[in-house]
Amino acid sequence: MTAAWHGVLVATALPLTETLAVDFDKYGEHIAWLAAEGCDGATPNGSLGEYQTLTPEERSRVVATALEAAPEGFTVMPGVAAYGAAESRRWAEHAAELGCPAVMLLPPNAYRADERAVIAHYREVAKAGLPIVAYNNPFDTKVDLVPELLAELHAEGLIVGVKEFSGDVRRPYRIAELAPGLDVLCGADDVTLELAIAGAPGWVSGYPNAFPKACVQLWRAATAGDLETAVPLYRQLHPLLRWDSRTEFVQAIKLSMDLAGRYGGRCRHPRVPLTEEHAKLVREATEKALAEGLG
Repeated sequence: MTAAWHGVLVATALPLTETLAVDFDKYGEHIAWLAAEGCDGATPNGSLGEYQTLTPEERSRVVATALEAAPEGFTVMPGVAAYGAAESRRWAEHAAELGCPAVMLLPPNAYRADERAVIAHYREVAKAGLPIVAYNNPFDTKVDLVPELLAELHAEGLIVGVKEFSGDVRRPYRIAELAPGLDVLCGADDVTLELAIAGAPGWVSGYPNAFPKACVQLWRAATAGDLETAVPLYRQLHPLLRWDSRTEFVQAIKLSMDLAGRYGGRCRHPRVPLTEEHAKLVREATEKALAEGLG
């Protein structure tokens, strides 16, 4: 049986009203639409979902809304990152109570944790009893889950996979040597093809929020070894995909959603609108992709 965290799981953007309230109806509709467009699941309450700005009540309702809207077979794997391991464990327990099959967990992100702190963090959250997909984002957390550390976490049974966002396409091979059986998921949109070729069984992705069919087509072709289809499509999408690895990724993806006929909308502070220059670049790349029939 395919693991719940395999395939194309969309790191979902969160629709906010003009008053910056969460629009739960639009969010539920978005989850249903992603499923209808061929995506395999969603990861609510990640950075793209602006989880850091949500109240506990909003954060809880986001997961419940996703589960209510998800059809059978569509994975909901929420992010459970928090400043403390105890809070992350509570969010993992909440996910288990709602029926989620797995959770995604950053290392400690309130400070630059050392190896002992990272292991203790994952040990605590693992007590919730759900499979954990680690999330390696050394740029934002200042903690790098290097292959040797991932191997230790996996050997102890604390994680089943890792969303790899380092951008280093050499990592999957080293991880496979040190931790056979640990699923290395693509975590950065702009190295999708490279990690698919390396054997990644899943992609936790941002740009399917705006271009789900094209992204699913890319992933299916790349993982099947159909490079004649995958490489040209990757070239078409890459001017957009590379925004996923930039500081302004939330604003960029939401703008692309608006242009593609979805609802992206505004962001909560501390995120501010794109500069005119960045908005122009995103707009041009999005309109070009739409004109080429990728929408």
